[in-house]
Formats: sequence, structure tokens, C-alpha cells
Amino acid sequence: MNLKEIREIINLMNEHDLSEIELERDGTKVKIKKTQGDVPEIGRRQPPDYSIETQVVAKSGSDGEKTAGNSSRKEIKSPMVGTFYRAPSPEAPPFIEIGQAVEIGQVVCIVEAMKLMNEIKSEVRGKIAEIHVESAQAVEFGQTLFSVEPV
Repeated sequence: MNLKEIREIINLMNEHDLSEIELERDGTKVKIKKTQGDVPEIGRRQPPDYSIETQVVAKSGSDGEKTAGNSSRKEIKSPMVGTFYRAPSPEAPPFIEIGQAVEIGQVVCIVEAMKLMNEIKSEVRGKIAEIHVESAQAVEFGQTLFSVEPV
């Protein structure tokens, strides 16, 4: 995590009136906590003895099919760190399914960040080829959420 990212987190904390936030990236946990003087305190600590792995789930095709002939596929990536949701509520159907057409500007999922639900819209037109993340799974900035076959 670089200084620019830390400054952005601190700005988000101030903007949303948060007093503490804890993030983990690449095996490093960063905890930022406002002290009584409202001065952010940045501390680093080693990850615990256990680890949680993010698993990429392929909904169709084998690994060989993913690498061969799919160079034209476009990706829809997460613009932020948060929790991925395929549907607007637990009872609702998913925004998009494999094989379904997607248009530019169409909502494809929600990423919850700091208790805010952020609609993620497609920047490409095509057909959903793969869904890389399970609902309610944590996602990182820039992580691939969907693969789209352009039309």
C-alpha cells in the first residue's frame, strides 16, 4: 500500500466520519484509527497464523478454454475494495447471469464499501462469459469480477 492510497483512505474516513478502518492486502494488514486529537494513526502488524484465500470460481469452461482463444474478452473489474453482491437483495435475482447480454451502463453487481452500496456498471457491451466472484465475497481494487465476450 502506498502513501497515495493511505491518503485516499484517510480522506474517505474524514468524508464519512469514520474513526477506524482496517484493511488487508497482499498479506499486510493496515489499521488506521483516529486518536482523540483527530490525527490518523497508522499501524502495521503481521497477519495472523491463519489466512483466508480468495478463490476464483469459474462458472463455465476449463482452464485450457480460458487461455486459448479468449484474448478478445474484456473484463469488468472492481473499482474499490469491498464486498461483492450479485443481486440487490438476498431474495432478488442476480443482476446478470452467464450467457446474458450486457450493455454499456448496465448495472452488473453491487460492491459494498464502508456501509455504502455502490452499483457497478458495465463499461463494455457483450455477453457475460465468466463470473469470477461469489456473492458476499470480499474483493480488492482492480480484481476481475466478470469476463465479457464483446459483441
